[in-house]
Amino acid sequence: MELIRGFNGLNDRQRGSVVTIGTFDGMHLGHQALLARLKEHGARLSRSIMVLTFEPMPREFLLADGQAPARLTSCRERWRILERLGCDFLWLLRFGPVLRNFSGEAFVDLLGKELRTPVVVVGHDFRFGRNGEATAAMLSVAGERLGFQVDVVPPVTVDGVRVSSSGVRNALARADFEQVRRWLGRSYSMTGRVVQGNRLGRSLGFPTANLQIERRRAPVQGIFAVRVHGAATVPLPGVASLGTRPTVDGEHALLEAHVFDFSGDLYGREIEVEFVAKLREEEHFPSLDALVAQMHKDAAQARQILNG
Repeated sequence: MELIRGFNGLNDRQRGSVVTIGTFDGMHLGHQALLARLKEHGARLSRSIMVLTFEPMPREFLLADGQAPARLTSCRERWRILERLGCDFLWLLRFGPVLRNFSGEAFVDLLGKELRTPVVVVGHDFRFGRNGEATAAMLSVAGERLGFQVDVVPPVTVDGVRVSSSGVRNALARADFEQVRRWLGRSYSMTGRVVQGNRLGRSLGFPTANLQIERRRAPVQGIFAVRVHGAATVPLPGVASLGTRPTVDGEHALLEAHVFDFSGDLYGREIEVEFVAKLREEEHFPSLDALVAQMHKDAAQARQILNG
């Protein structure tokens, strides 16, 4: 998959692709339905397929810090998922004052005159541009003038409930990882490159692989039973903490994963931490000894869950 940045990033090889547009946070079953429909059009027309998305996500720009919804997927994670799903091009536009004030007409000109797409695939609730001017209906009318078709994909439901990013966030808040798995079509996970920490975990007998949180706010916090992908040829069981580490006066959220019975060096390696079950909330302990005692309990519980 190739990355295209900005309004002026397109070249002739990328123009003429069929395209779908959205934030695609979580890449849940609804998003995957858009990609599946897009691939059908691409195969029918012998065209490449393109996803047009935004960074930061619009609500992260429009809402004050702390008010935007917790992000389900970082830009890196969206990239990895779209790549696995067979997308050819990812067109990434920076969402800021320019895009916020983009008129509906300017947006359809971008699709019809700059991209020269034959097909635009959108969800039933699609809205974009200044005051939400660019709706599916507006795109359809403009497409007749500019020469592209608009395919509106209906919502995807599971057990009669519409799949949505907000629904996934609510399930994560309840630690209902089974519902999350059914709505995402995969287990919930976070991906990142292992960074150097303060080595406190190693000194306490629990060495950890540390991942910085590549989003403004994570949708989960606490202590979890996990499986770690990328440390070996098979996923490895472990226990992880995601939070600010109040016992050691941490300031920034960090994902720390302790892989059971593993002694390799993971620094600099990209790994994926799959969340299996929540064990408890993060808490402040009166001493490091009390923290270590609880860590042993967490590890034993996680082993039991993962071996069950």
